[in-house]
Amino acid sequence: MKKVNEPAFVVVFPSIFARKKIVLLLSNIKKILKIQNLQFENIFVDDDVIVIKANDPVFVSHEINRLFGIEYVSIARRTENKFNDVVSTITKIGSNILLVGELFYIKVDGFALGFLPKDIEIAATGTLVEKVADIDCKPGTESKYDKMIHCHLTKNNAYVSIFLEKGHGGIPYDSQGEEILCCIFDEFSAISCLETIKQGFQTRVAVCYSSESNLMELVKIINRILPRLLSSEVILDFYHIPIKHDNTKSTQQKIFVVSRVLVDLAKKYKIHKVSLALSPLVFPMWLIEEHSHIVTKEKLLPWIPLAGIDNSIFETAREIGLAKYLHKIEKYGQYRFTQGKEDLSKLVKKTISTRKTLKLKIGPNNIHDILNSINH
Repeated sequence: MKKVNEPAFVVVFPSIFARKKIVLLLSNIKKILKIQNLQFENIFVDDDVIVIKANDPVFVSHEINRLFGIEYVSIARRTENKFNDVVSTITKIGSNILLVGELFYIKVDGFALGFLPKDIEIAATGTLVEKVADIDCKPGTESKYDKMIHCHLTKNNAYVSIFLEKGHGGIPYDSQGEEILCCIFDEFSAISCLETIKQGFQTRVAVCYSSESNLMELVKIINRILPRLLSSEVILDFYHIPIKHDNTKSTQQKIFVVSRVLVDLAKKYKIHKVSLALSPLVFPMWLIEEHSHIVTKEKLLPWIPLAGIDNSIFETAREIGLAKYLHKIEKYGQYRFTQGKEDLSKLVKKTISTRKTLKLKIGPNNIHDILNSINH
């Protein structure tokens, strides 16, 4: 039997919509590891998963799981896809990671020849029960357990997880092969921009802020989004919108100004798609149609990434560390927007005149570098 004292591997499970784009996902993984200066010995596709032999699997798995197009990322031991080898490896890993009194659940999936994954689950559960009897660990169920031991089978190998983390779904960055422009001006628009990236667009980001404190908050949010753009250097455009209040009317004004800013910037950069931070679940249809028309009459294409999103928006917020801003996102559901003609042309013109363009080299001091550049 093959020994299991091999180094741990990072195993990436593509999301359901990314399985046909596994080559692009592999390329994106290489890019993010290069940007973060993380070393790896080898990276390859093993049937339906991507496997990385890395010097530091913990840091590597963390960085990889910033990407979209991933269902799960695991740190796993590898053994041969042979019944006894797999059962033995699961038992050894299980006995190492279980603590006193914990319930465990063994889940096996993938390619099995001559036996069923369920057969391994049953056999491994039996041997692990015997192995951990002295620390009172018992089998749980699929819905109730303290630790799950996951094993994925490929034609030749079995990967037994030491640690398994849920990914963020979506499809790999730049899957669409098209560039799009989005603007971050509050928490809701940050989620919209993130969803645009998640849907596979090569995304260019503009920022509209109303005050110094607002700029600080937005830069902190942007810093969580930047690694997902898969570039060591990005160009950001900043605009100051001179709106002091924070209420329904000011929000509606800000959304209008942002749409005008996006159209102006898209034409400058010759980008043909504009992402609008709107959703029919939050905004009235007349408002969405009005802003879509602002874009289309300039012969550009509007994109509504949040068109069908509901409570999952809160999960998306948590994904990028925006949990503390959830109460601000919820406020949109309480707003009552009013339909009427208001001349905001002077406000739009003044905002566009404040544009500052920053070329940022991604690094540990992003927040400081951005604020320093904008304020000087």
